[in-house]
Amino acid sequence: MEEAPLASLSLTHVHYNPHDPISYICAWLALVPQGLCVVYATLIWSTREVEIIMMFAGQMACEALNWGLKRYIKEERPKQMNGRGYGMPSSHAQFVAYFSLSLTLFLLLRHTPVPSSTHTPLSFILREFLSFLSILSAGAVAASRIYLNYHTPKQVLVGGAAGAAFAVAWFGLTTYLRRVRWIEWGLETSWARMLRMRDLVIGEDLVEGGWQRWEERRRRRAIEGIGVTARKKAR
Repeated sequence: MEEAPLASLSLTHVHYNPHDPISYICAWLALVPQGLCVVYATLIWSTREVEIIMMFAGQMACEALNWGLKRYIKEERPKQMNGRGYGMPSSHAQFVAYFSLSLTLFLLLRHTPVPSSTHTPLSFILREFLSFLSILSAGAVAASRIYLNYHTPKQVLVGGAAGAAFAVAWFGLTTYLRRVRWIEWGLETSWARMLRMRDLVIGEDLVEGGWQRWEERRRRRAIEGIGVTARKKAR
């Protein structure tokens, strides 16, 4: 009996020129969408923040849109291509454009952190800088698809435009859901409470709540330690 031919898991299979350092860097940049999905999953599991869940839902909807557009347009990849399937629009460019612009809209328009006694939130200038870095990183990922011959410049530009447009539309939708208090209603349902979903990241840092609890426990231990020391001296 002949053995079945082996197949390649194309999800992380990237072709690049091993003699070109830029090509090597671009190969790593091609894995950014997979890395961001790991970040999404980690943050959702550890924080249960509804804002992150909504952003990830939009990311998956944007991917579904890309899947549909590719099969509707049916434009091939470059002749010297290193990938399979249709190339218009670039899914990598659309993915990172959605992510970077969604993060930017959140940091600059929705995130209104409140200072506390133990924490000074990021300033608006620093949030602008982080937004700029995210957009710059998205541009690097998009450019890598051209450099590796996976897409033409037009396919990358259309992908970036589609991702950016979807990010704006999704942000508008979630803003409306917040305005009419559907998010607030959803968080009061039994299944949301069972999953311990919350909506705190708009007004505070993700680590702030845990840090305050830790500081309170540390102070309590210090007070207890002083009490124990005082009792020992009294004896």
